[in-house]
Amino acid sequence: MRLANLPAGLALLLIAGPSAAQTPEAIAAAALNAAPVWDGHNDVPEQLRDRRKDVLGDFDFRDTTGTGDPAKGVPPMMTDINRLKAGKVGAQFWSVYVSAQLPEPQAVQATLEQIDVMKRVIARYPADLQFCTDSACVENAWKNRRVASLLGMEGGHSIGGSLAVLRQMYALGARYMTLTHFKNLAWAESATDTPIPRGLTPFGKDVVREMQRLGILVDLAHVSEKTMLDALAVAKAPVIVSHSNARAINHHPRNVPDNALDAIKANGGIVMVNFYPPYVVEDTRQWSARRAGEEARLKALNSGNPDAARAALTDWEKANPAPTGSLADVAGQIDYIARRIGTDHVGLGGDMDGIETAVKGMEDVSKYPALFTELARRGWSQADLEKLASRNMMRVLKAAEAYAAAHRSDPPLENATTF
Repeated sequence: MRLANLPAGLALLLIAGPSAAQTPEAIAAAALNAAPVWDGHNDVPEQLRDRRKDVLGDFDFRDTTGTGDPAKGVPPMMTDINRLKAGKVGAQFWSVYVSAQLPEPQAVQATLEQIDVMKRVIARYPADLQFCTDSACVENAWKNRRVASLLGMEGGHSIGGSLAVLRQMYALGARYMTLTHFKNLAWAESATDTPIPRGLTPFGKDVVREMQRLGILVDLAHVSEKTMLDALAVAKAPVIVSHSNARAINHHPRNVPDNALDAIKANGGIVMVNFYPPYVVEDTRQWSARRAGEEARLKALNSGNPDAARAALTDWEKANPAPTGSLADVAGQIDYIARRIGTDHVGLGGDMDGIETAVKGMEDVSKYPALFTELARRGWSQADLEKLASRNMMRVLKAAEAYAAAHRSDPPLENATTF
Protein backbone atom coordinates (compact mmCIF):
# COMPACT_ATOMS: atom_id res chain seq x y z
CA MET A 1 0.00 0.00 0.00
CA ARG A 2 1.37 3.44 -0.94
CA LEU A 3 0.64 6.12 1.65
CA ALA A 4 1.03 8.79 -1.05
CA ASN A 5 -2.23 7.63 -2.61
CA LEU A 6 -4.23 7.86 0.63
CA PRO A 7 -5.96 10.92 2.09
CA ALA A 8 -3.60 12.82 4.37
CA GLY A 9 -5.62 12.16 7.55
CA LEU A 10 -5.80 8.40 6.97
CA ALA A 11 -2.09 8.26 6.15
CA LEU A 12 -1.30 9.98 9.47
CA LEU A 13 -3.49 7.51 11.37
CA LEU A 14 -1.75 4.56 9.75
CA ILE A 15 1.62 6.01 10.61
CA ALA A 16 0.62 6.79 14.19
CA GLY A 17 -1.41 3.65 14.80
CA PRO A 18 1.36 1.07 15.43
CA SER A 19 3.17 3.47 17.73
CA ALA A 20 0.05 4.25 19.71
CA ALA A 21 -0.82 0.57 19.94
CA GLN A 22 2.54 -0.09 21.59
CA THR A 23 2.05 2.17 24.61
CA PRO A 24 2.30 0.26 27.91
CA GLU A 25 -1.36 0.97 28.62
CA ALA A 26 -2.41 -0.43 25.25
CA ILE A 27 -0.24 -3.54 25.58
CA ALA A 28 -1.64 -4.22 29.05
CA ALA A 29 -5.22 -3.69 27.93
CA ALA A 30 -4.79 -5.98 24.93
CA ALA A 31 -3.28 -8.71 27.11
CA LEU A 32 -6.09 -8.55 29.67
CA ASN A 33 -8.76 -8.53 26.97
CA ALA A 34 -7.23 -11.68 25.49
CA ALA A 35 -6.49 -13.42 28.79
CA PRO A 36 -8.23 -12.17 31.96
CA VAL A 37 -6.52 -12.40 35.34
CA TRP A 38 -6.69 -15.76 37.11
CA ASP A 39 -5.76 -15.01 40.71
CA GLY A 40 -4.50 -17.86 42.85
CA HIS A 41 -5.62 -16.79 46.31
CA ASN A 42 -8.37 -14.58 47.73
CA ASP A 43 -9.67 -14.80 51.32
CA VAL A 44 -13.23 -13.48 50.99
CA PRO A 45 -14.49 -16.63 52.80
CA GLU A 46 -12.30 -15.73 55.80
CA GLN A 47 -13.82 -12.24 55.87
CA LEU A 48 -17.31 -13.70 55.80
CA ARG A 49 -16.44 -15.89 58.79
CA ASP A 50 -14.68 -13.17 60.79
CA ARG A 51 -17.08 -10.31 60.06
CA ARG A 52 -20.41 -12.11 59.69
CA LYS A 53 -19.98 -15.58 61.24
CA ASP A 54 -20.90 -16.96 57.78
CA VAL A 55 -24.40 -15.43 57.99
CA LEU A 56 -24.90 -13.68 54.66
CA GLY A 57 -28.20 -11.95 55.43
CA ASP A 58 -28.18 -8.67 53.50
CA PHE A 59 -24.52 -9.00 52.44
CA ASP A 60 -24.08 -7.39 49.00
CA PHE A 61 -21.05 -8.75 47.19
CA ARG A 62 -21.54 -6.33 44.31
CA ASP A 63 -20.08 -3.52 46.42
CA THR A 64 -18.20 -4.06 49.70
CA THR A 65 -16.54 -0.64 49.90
CA GLY A 66 -18.77 0.23 52.86
CA THR A 67 -17.97 -2.83 54.95
CA GLY A 68 -15.35 -1.20 57.17
CA ASP A 69 -15.77 0.00 60.74
CA PRO A 70 -13.41 2.97 61.34
CA ALA A 71 -14.29 3.11 65.03
CA LYS A 72 -12.95 -0.42 65.48
CA GLY A 73 -10.08 0.01 63.02
CA VAL A 74 -11.64 -2.49 60.61
CA PRO A 75 -10.95 -1.60 56.96
CA PRO A 76 -13.43 -2.31 54.17
CA MET A 77 -13.04 -5.52 52.22
CA MET A 78 -10.72 -5.52 49.22
CA THR A 79 -12.96 -7.55 46.94
CA ASP A 80 -16.37 -7.26 45.31
CA ILE A 81 -17.92 -7.99 41.94
CA ASN A 82 -17.64 -4.40 40.71
CA ARG A 83 -13.94 -4.25 41.49
CA LEU A 84 -13.28 -7.75 40.12
CA LYS A 85 -14.66 -6.54 36.80
CA ALA A 86 -12.65 -3.32 36.94
CA GLY A 87 -9.54 -5.38 37.62
CA LYS A 88 -10.17 -7.68 34.64
CA VAL A 89 -10.31 -10.71 36.95
CA GLY A 90 -11.82 -13.63 35.03
CA ALA A 91 -11.05 -16.50 37.41
CA GLN A 92 -10.47 -16.67 41.13
CA PHE A 93 -9.41 -19.37 43.56
CA TRP A 94 -11.38 -18.54 46.72
CA SER A 95 -9.49 -19.75 49.79
CA VAL A 96 -11.66 -21.70 52.24
CA TYR A 97 -9.06 -21.04 54.93
CA VAL A 98 -9.64 -21.91 58.59
CA SER A 99 -7.25 -21.32 61.47
CA ALA A 100 -4.40 -23.78 61.90
CA GLN A 101 -4.88 -23.34 65.67
CA LEU A 102 -8.11 -25.36 65.54
CA PRO A 103 -8.03 -29.02 66.58
CA GLU A 104 -8.14 -30.98 63.36
CA PRO A 105 -11.70 -32.35 63.73
CA GLN A 106 -12.93 -28.79 64.24
CA ALA A 107 -10.83 -27.64 61.27
CA VAL A 108 -12.57 -30.20 59.05
CA GLN A 109 -15.99 -28.92 60.13
CA ALA A 110 -14.94 -25.28 59.69
CA THR A 111 -13.61 -26.01 56.19
CA LEU A 112 -16.95 -27.55 55.24
CA GLU A 113 -18.67 -24.41 56.52
CA GLN A 114 -16.35 -22.21 54.44
CA ILE A 115 -17.00 -24.27 51.31
CA ASP A 116 -20.70 -23.85 51.98
CA VAL A 117 -20.62 -20.09 52.51
CA MET A 118 -18.58 -19.42 49.38
CA LYS A 119 -20.84 -21.64 47.29
CA ARG A 120 -23.81 -19.65 48.63
CA VAL A 121 -22.17 -16.36 47.65
CA ILE A 122 -21.44 -17.65 44.15
CA ALA A 123 -25.02 -18.91 43.73
CA ARG A 124 -26.41 -15.47 44.64
CA TYR A 125 -24.85 -13.85 41.58
CA PRO A 126 -25.37 -16.22 38.62
CA ALA A 127 -24.95 -13.42 36.08
CA ASP A 128 -21.52 -12.53 37.44
CA LEU A 129 -19.99 -15.61 39.10
CA GLN A 130 -19.81 -19.26 38.01
CA PHE A 131 -18.78 -22.11 40.29
CA CYS A 132 -16.13 -24.18 38.53
CA THR A 133 -14.20 -27.35 39.22
CA ASP A 134 -12.34 -27.80 35.94
CA SER A 135 -10.66 -25.94 33.09
CA ALA A 136 -13.56 -26.44 30.66
CA CYS A 137 -15.88 -24.66 33.08
CA VAL A 138 -13.41 -21.78 33.42
CA GLU A 139 -13.35 -21.35 29.65
CA ASN A 140 -17.15 -21.46 29.57
CA ALA A 141 -17.36 -18.82 32.28
CA TRP A 142 -15.07 -16.54 30.28
CA LYS A 143 -17.24 -16.92 27.20
CA ASN A 144 -20.24 -15.85 29.28
CA ARG A 145 -18.33 -12.96 30.92
CA ARG A 146 -18.56 -14.47 34.39
CA VAL A 147 -15.82 -14.80 36.99
CA ALA A 148 -14.92 -18.49 37.18
CA SER A 149 -14.96 -19.30 40.89
CA LEU A 150 -12.88 -22.22 42.18
CA LEU A 151 -12.13 -23.32 45.74
CA GLY A 152 -8.76 -23.92 47.39
CA MET A 153 -8.07 -25.24 50.89
CA GLU A 154 -5.33 -23.41 52.80
CA GLY A 155 -3.60 -25.94 55.02
CA GLY A 156 -3.55 -29.70 55.40
CA HIS A 157 -5.23 -29.40 58.82
CA SER A 158 -8.41 -29.10 56.73
CA ILE A 159 -8.39 -32.86 56.06
CA GLY A 160 -7.69 -33.96 59.63
CA GLY A 161 -4.95 -36.41 58.65
CA SER A 162 -7.39 -38.43 56.54
CA LEU A 163 -7.13 -39.34 52.87
CA ALA A 164 -10.84 -40.19 52.99
CA VAL A 165 -11.61 -36.60 54.02
CA LEU A 166 -9.32 -35.37 51.24
CA ARG A 167 -11.37 -37.34 48.71
CA GLN A 168 -14.62 -35.91 50.09
CA MET A 169 -13.24 -32.37 49.87
CA TYR A 170 -12.48 -33.05 46.23
CA ALA A 171 -16.06 -34.26 45.75
CA LEU A 172 -17.29 -30.97 47.23
CA GLY A 173 -15.24 -28.99 44.74
CA ALA A 174 -11.88 -28.19 46.36
CA ARG A 175 -9.27 -28.03 43.61
CA TYR A 176 -6.12 -27.16 45.49
CA MET A 177 -4.74 -27.66 48.96
CA THR A 178 -1.87 -25.76 50.56
CA LEU A 179 0.02 -28.49 52.39
CA THR A 180 0.48 -26.43 55.58
CA HIS A 181 -0.42 -23.03 56.93
CA PHE A 182 1.55 -21.31 59.72
CA LYS A 183 1.84 -24.45 61.89
CA ASN A 184 3.58 -27.79 61.40
CA LEU A 185 1.42 -30.85 60.85
CA ALA A 186 2.20 -34.38 61.93
CA TRP A 187 3.06 -35.07 58.30
CA ALA A 188 4.41 -31.76 56.90
CA GLU A 189 6.72 -28.95 58.02
CA SER A 190 5.59 -25.33 57.78
CA ALA A 191 7.91 -22.45 56.91
CA THR A 192 6.91 -20.48 60.00
CA ASP A 193 6.78 -22.93 62.90
CA THR A 194 9.58 -24.45 64.99
CA PRO A 195 11.84 -26.30 62.56
CA ILE A 196 11.58 -30.07 62.65
CA PRO A 197 14.06 -32.46 61.03
CA ARG A 198 11.83 -33.36 58.11
CA GLY A 199 9.75 -31.99 55.30
CA LEU A 200 7.13 -34.58 54.36
CA THR A 201 6.69 -37.87 56.20
CA PRO A 202 5.82 -41.00 54.19
CA PHE A 203 2.15 -40.20 54.86
CA GLY A 204 2.73 -36.62 53.67
CA LYS A 205 4.12 -37.97 50.42
CA ASP A 206 1.01 -40.14 50.07
CA VAL A 207 -1.11 -37.00 50.52
CA VAL A 208 0.69 -35.47 47.52
CA ARG A 209 0.23 -38.66 45.50
CA GLU A 210 -3.48 -38.90 46.32
CA MET A 211 -4.04 -35.23 45.57
CA GLN A 212 -2.55 -35.66 42.13
CA ARG A 213 -4.44 -38.90 41.49
CA LEU A 214 -7.66 -37.02 42.22
CA GLY A 215 -6.75 -33.82 40.37
CA ILE A 216 -6.26 -31.53 43.39
CA LEU A 217 -3.43 -29.08 42.78
CA VAL A 218 -0.57 -29.33 45.28
CA ASP A 219 0.07 -25.84 46.70
CA LEU A 220 3.48 -25.12 48.24
CA ALA A 221 2.75 -21.70 49.74
CA HIS A 222 3.47 -21.59 53.50
CA VAL A 223 5.59 -24.77 53.54
CA SER A 224 9.25 -25.09 54.48
CA GLU A 225 11.99 -25.42 51.89
CA LYS A 226 12.40 -29.11 52.74
CA THR A 227 8.66 -29.70 52.30
CA MET A 228 8.78 -27.93 48.94
CA LEU A 229 11.61 -30.10 47.72
CA ASP A 230 10.08 -33.31 49.11
CA ALA A 231 6.75 -32.58 47.43
CA LEU A 232 8.43 -31.73 44.13
CA ALA A 233 10.39 -34.99 44.27
CA VAL A 234 7.11 -36.91 44.56
CA ALA A 235 4.93 -34.83 42.22
CA LYS A 236 4.21 -36.19 38.75
CA ALA A 237 1.97 -33.29 37.68
CA PRO A 238 2.65 -29.54 37.92
CA VAL A 239 2.32 -27.89 41.33
CA ILE A 240 1.43 -24.32 42.27
CA VAL A 241 2.63 -21.84 44.86
CA SER A 242 -0.60 -19.91 45.22
CA HIS A 243 0.60 -16.74 46.99
CA SER A 244 4.34 -16.41 47.63
CA ASN A 245 7.35 -14.48 46.38
CA ALA A 246 11.07 -14.92 45.69
CA ARG A 247 13.27 -15.38 48.76
CA ALA A 248 16.24 -13.92 46.89
CA ILE A 249 14.49 -10.51 47.06
CA ASN A 250 12.69 -10.86 50.39
CA HIS A 251 14.21 -13.37 52.81
CA HIS A 252 10.98 -14.28 54.56
CA PRO A 253 10.83 -18.07 55.10
CA ARG A 254 7.37 -18.00 53.46
CA ASN A 255 9.02 -17.16 50.15
CA VAL A 256 10.49 -19.54 47.57
CA PRO A 257 14.29 -20.05 47.48
CA ASP A 258 16.11 -20.28 44.17
CA ASN A 259 16.66 -24.04 44.33
CA ALA A 260 12.92 -24.58 44.78
CA LEU A 261 12.18 -22.13 41.95
CA ASP A 262 14.41 -24.22 39.69
CA ALA A 263 12.65 -27.41 40.77
CA ILE A 264 9.25 -25.81 40.10
CA LYS A 265 10.42 -24.99 36.57
CA ALA A 266 11.48 -28.60 36.03
CA ASN A 267 8.11 -29.74 37.37
CA GLY A 268 6.19 -27.42 35.01
CA GLY A 269 4.61 -25.56 37.91
CA ILE A 270 3.83 -21.92 38.65
CA VAL A 271 4.67 -19.37 41.38
CA MET A 272 1.85 -16.86 41.95
CA VAL A 273 3.10 -13.58 43.38
CA ASN A 274 1.71 -12.14 46.64
CA PHE A 275 1.00 -8.44 47.40
CA TYR A 276 1.57 -8.42 51.20
CA PRO A 277 4.34 -5.90 52.04
CA PRO A 278 6.24 -8.11 54.57
CA TYR A 279 6.51 -10.81 51.86
CA VAL A 280 7.23 -8.41 48.98
CA VAL A 281 9.59 -5.80 50.42
CA GLU A 282 12.67 -6.74 52.45
CA ASP A 283 12.63 -3.36 54.25
CA THR A 284 9.13 -4.11 55.51
CA ARG A 285 10.21 -7.51 56.78
CA GLN A 286 13.10 -5.86 58.60
CA TRP A 287 10.72 -3.25 60.06
CA SER A 288 8.48 -6.05 61.35
CA ALA A 289 11.47 -7.58 63.13
CA ARG A 290 12.41 -4.22 64.67
CA ARG A 291 8.81 -3.72 65.82
CA ALA A 292 8.76 -7.16 67.45
CA GLY A 293 11.98 -6.35 69.26
CA GLU A 294 10.64 -2.98 70.41
CA GLU A 295 7.40 -4.58 71.61
CA ALA A 296 9.36 -7.09 73.71
CA ARG A 297 11.54 -4.30 75.14
CA LEU A 298 8.54 -2.16 76.08
CA LYS A 299 6.76 -5.07 77.73
CA ALA A 300 9.85 -5.78 79.81
CA LEU A 301 10.21 -2.12 80.78
CA ASN A 302 6.52 -1.84 81.66
CA SER A 303 6.06 -5.14 83.42
CA GLY A 304 2.67 -5.12 85.14
CA ASN A 305 1.49 -2.12 83.08
CA PRO A 306 0.37 -3.43 79.68
CA ASP A 307 -1.51 -0.21 78.87
CA ALA A 308 1.70 1.78 79.10
CA ALA A 309 3.51 -0.75 76.92
CA ARG A 310 0.79 -0.54 74.26
CA ALA A 311 0.78 3.26 74.31
CA ALA A 312 4.57 3.38 73.98
CA LEU A 313 4.46 0.94 71.05
CA THR A 314 1.84 3.12 69.33
CA ASP A 315 4.16 6.12 69.73
CA TRP A 316 7.05 4.09 68.29
CA GLU A 317 4.94 3.10 65.26
CA LYS A 318 4.01 6.74 64.64
CA ALA A 319 7.66 7.71 64.74
CA ASN A 320 8.71 4.70 62.66
CA PRO A 321 6.03 4.07 60.01
CA ALA A 322 6.20 0.77 58.19
CA PRO A 323 7.49 0.90 54.62
CA THR A 324 4.66 -0.42 52.47
CA GLY A 325 6.30 -0.74 49.08
CA SER A 326 4.46 -0.28 45.81
CA LEU A 327 3.27 -2.13 42.76
CA ALA A 328 6.77 -1.56 41.36
CA ASP A 329 8.05 -3.91 44.07
CA VAL A 330 5.49 -6.53 43.02
CA ALA A 331 6.64 -6.07 39.43
CA GLY A 332 10.20 -6.60 40.64
CA GLN A 333 9.21 -9.91 42.23
CA ILE A 334 7.53 -11.00 39.00
CA ASP A 335 10.55 -9.90 36.96
CA TYR A 336 12.94 -11.87 39.16
CA ILE A 337 10.95 -15.11 38.96
CA ALA A 338 10.49 -14.72 35.21
CA ARG A 339 14.22 -14.14 34.69
CA ARG A 340 15.12 -17.09 36.91
CA ILE A 341 12.70 -19.73 35.58
CA GLY A 342 10.88 -18.15 32.64
CA THR A 343 7.60 -16.38 31.95
CA ASP A 344 5.85 -19.77 31.67
CA HIS A 345 6.14 -20.26 35.43
CA VAL A 346 4.81 -17.08 37.05
CA GLY A 347 1.31 -15.94 37.96
CA LEU A 348 -0.61 -13.80 40.46
CA GLY A 349 -1.92 -14.66 43.92
CA GLY A 350 -2.65 -11.35 45.59
CA ASP A 351 -3.87 -12.71 48.96
CA MET A 352 -6.57 -10.03 48.93
CA ASP A 353 -8.80 -9.98 52.02
CA GLY A 354 -6.35 -12.28 53.77
CA ILE A 355 -3.99 -9.40 54.55
CA GLU A 356 -4.58 -6.17 56.46
CA THR A 357 -2.77 -4.07 53.86
CA ALA A 358 -1.28 -4.44 50.39
CA VAL A 359 1.52 -2.55 48.69
CA LYS A 360 0.64 0.92 47.44
CA GLY A 361 -1.08 0.78 44.09
CA MET A 362 -2.45 -2.73 44.68
CA GLU A 363 -4.92 -1.97 47.46
CA ASP A 364 -7.79 -4.02 46.06
CA VAL A 365 -8.75 -6.31 43.20
CA SER A 366 -9.43 -3.44 40.80
CA LYS A 367 -5.73 -2.59 40.49
CA TYR A 368 -4.43 -5.41 38.27
CA PRO A 369 -4.40 -3.30 35.06
CA ALA A 370 -1.95 -0.86 36.69
CA LEU A 371 0.42 -3.75 37.46
CA PHE A 372 0.22 -5.00 33.88
CA THR A 373 0.92 -1.49 32.59
CA GLU A 374 4.01 -1.31 34.80
CA LEU A 375 5.25 -4.64 33.45
CA ALA A 376 4.61 -3.54 29.87
CA ARG A 377 6.61 -0.40 30.64
CA ARG A 378 9.45 -2.69 31.70
CA GLY A 379 9.37 -4.47 28.35
CA TRP A 380 6.97 -7.36 28.88
CA SER A 381 5.30 -8.39 25.64
CA GLN A 382 1.57 -8.92 25.25
CA ALA A 383 2.15 -12.67 24.88
CA ASP A 384 4.09 -12.88 28.15
CA LEU A 385 1.53 -10.74 29.96
CA GLU A 386 -1.19 -13.14 28.79
CA LYS A 387 0.81 -16.01 30.29
CA LEU A 388 1.08 -14.15 33.58
CA ALA A 389 -2.61 -13.28 33.60
CA SER A 390 -4.08 -16.75 33.14
CA ARG A 391 -2.53 -18.84 30.39
CA ASN A 392 0.08 -20.32 32.75
CA MET A 393 -2.55 -21.25 35.33
CA MET A 394 -4.76 -22.77 32.65
CA ARG A 395 -1.84 -24.88 31.41
CA VAL A 396 -1.10 -26.12 34.92
CA LEU A 397 -4.72 -27.02 35.66
CA LYS A 398 -5.12 -28.84 32.36
CA ALA A 399 -1.93 -30.81 33.00
CA ALA A 400 -3.18 -31.78 36.48
CA GLU A 401 -6.51 -32.85 34.98
CA ALA A 402 -4.76 -34.89 32.31
CA TYR A 403 -2.63 -36.66 34.93
CA ALA A 404 -5.73 -37.44 37.02
CA ALA A 405 -7.60 -38.73 33.97
CA ALA A 406 -4.69 -41.04 33.11
CA HIS A 407 -4.75 -42.46 36.68
CA ARG A 408 -8.49 -42.62 37.21
CA SER A 409 -8.42 -46.40 37.43
CA ASP A 410 -5.65 -46.43 40.05
CA PRO A 411 -6.95 -47.60 43.45
CA PRO A 412 -7.27 -44.86 46.08
CA LEU A 413 -4.47 -44.67 48.62
CA GLU A 414 -5.66 -45.54 52.11
CA ASN A 415 -4.76 -44.75 55.69
CA ALA A 416 -6.19 -46.12 58.90
CA THR A 417 -8.70 -44.07 60.89
CA THR A 418 -7.40 -42.66 64.16
CA PHE A 419 -10.56 -42.65 66.28
